Amino acid sequence: MAISSIIDPERLERIEFSNDEIARYSRHLIMPEVTLEGQKRLKAASVLCIGAGGLGSPIALYLAAAGVGRMGLVDADTVDFSNLQRQILHGTKDVGRKKLNSARDRIREVNPNVQVDLYDDFFTSANARRISEPYDIIIDGTDNFPTRYCSNDIAVFLKKPNIYGSIFRFDGQCTVFAPHLGGPCYRCMFPEPPPPGMVPSCAEGGVLGVLPGIIGVMQAIEAVKLIMGIGEPLIGRMIAFDALKMKFREFKLRKDPKCPVCSANPTITELIDYDQFCGIPQAKAAEEAEAPVPQITVQDLKAKLDRGDKFRLIDVREPFEWDICRIPGATLIPLGQLPSRMSELDSADDIVLQCKSGARSARALKLLQEAGFNKLNNLEGGILAWAEQIDTSVPKY
Repeated sequence: MAISSIIDPERLERIEFSNDEIARYSRHLIMPEVTLEGQKRLKAASVLCIGAGGLGSPIALYLAAAGVGRMGLVDADTVDFSNLQRQILHGTKDVGRKKLNSARDRIREVNPNVQVDLYDDFFTSANARRISEPYDIIIDGTDNFPTRYCSNDIAVFLKKPNIYGSIFRFDGQCTVFAPHLGGPCYRCMFPEPPPPGMVPSCAEGGVLGVLPGIIGVMQAIEAVKLIMGIGEPLIGRMIAFDALKMKFREFKLRKDPKCPVCSANPTITELIDYDQFCGIPQAKAAEEAEAPVPQITVQDLKAKLDRGDKFRLIDVREPFEWDICRIPGATLIPLGQLPSRMSELDSADDIVLQCKSGARSARALKLLQEAGFNKLNNLEGGILAWAEQIDTSVPKY
């Protein structure tokens, strides 16, 4: 459905352009769908981008280049080498810097006329209203459920469009949640979050580096359309993209008449504790209530190897991870194969289990405990800790 611009026409009266700006935006100005008035709307607009990572990078870069007058960035992270494959706001020289500072500098290079507001924090119920209120549009560029529900709810309460994008491996999705404009909200699709740990993050499952470029640009396009009042925004529609097949599919989305947030009779009318809602504290408490996982540090493992102690070091990662790096003397038994390959292990042996960071190997340890093994230890921090503290020649991924 077509809608008019979300920008109040009275704000355009104060907008002026220098000759340099006219030259910068000239390819916009000669488009009959844009013209000088449309460019004024862009300059008058303000957009909040939650996340300066994979999705936030193309969103921020293209909206800045397009001439959005004010942009807010929310992120509390620092740049890591593993970010550089997809987070094009940042470069090699930025590793170790705050993402916000790197993003600000890059945006200023693209367009020094953009006002950039930085929020060095996580987006939570404690700050969501204060951060969101000054902006016309909220764009969610995150990959965790507490933030998704929080950004959705504050957008509904403040009657602001929430432009949603998600990515995983080779697949991406994009839509616009805007109940005040006739569409559904995120909770209409997903009333309840999945159990903690059920859906892997990009850090756990990986993502094709160019995929966030596609989805993030789609989010930026939707923002431009809403600001200018052109075209048909993705309100009530979701685009799903399969990069391997190079296929786009469109799905119709409908409002849930019983939605707890955007229905006529909402049961949630203020921001809540989204970590609690998504079950994160409960999951941690349940984990802590279980029998403690016996741990061994990388220093202790190195000492065992140096002494020539008799033990088995079992790597439960996947074969493609094993190809990237490994600890000398380890045996590869992927976690998914462990139940069928337990016969390769002797319960009388001293066994150390290892994965990338320690989470999968902890699950493997519990499987072996249930099978009657008791001489077990989990490598604390996994091969990442080994690479950081013992052998820096081992690549991190």
